[in-house]
Amino acid sequence: MKKFKLSKESRVSITELMLPSHSNFGGKVHGGHILNLMDQIAFACASKHSQSYCVTASVNRVDFLNPIEVGELVTLKASINYTGNTSMVVGVRVESENVTTGLVKHCNSSYFTMVAKGKDGKNKTVPGLILKTKQDIRRFARSMERKESAFQRDSKYEPANFKVNDFLDVLQGENAMMDLD
Repeated sequence: MKKFKLSKESRVSITELMLPSHSNFGGKVHGGHILNLMDQIAFACASKHSQSYCVTASVNRVDFLNPIEVGELVTLKASINYTGNTSMVVGVRVESENVTTGLVKHCNSSYFTMVAKGKDGKNKTVPGLILKTKQDIRRFARSMERKESAFQRDSKYEPANFKVNDFLDVLQGENAMMDLD
């Protein structure tokens, strides 16, 4: 296995027709179906990069920007944005296309952290990423910042570190009522 790889070596894309069986009660494609497709393509991309079975460790922020209609083609594109020792951040972009008008909508972008597993089930080292373009460096740096931000947020709100008095002013004007014992 190579020690370093280009992101283009593991890029994956799929296109699928959205059927009535994919719709929710509102007649739009169900978000859960899209999330399932996103997880599948993130798995494929990470597995291709690491040449290993991979598992989803986390999904960073999922915003549904535009609804997807039954009968539209949905294209998902995935690429490796960041590599750690055993983990990878896979950027996933979702677009829908109306086949009669040709209109393409950006519906979602998200970041999946995937971890490579060896045959023994333990975490496995992954190849590093060769950064060839400004876009590669931007995506890698952005992933590093997201990782650090998540760490800071998680440690800030751990019960041992959380200080209620630091947040009482912030809660004023919110749709909550404080009734502290």
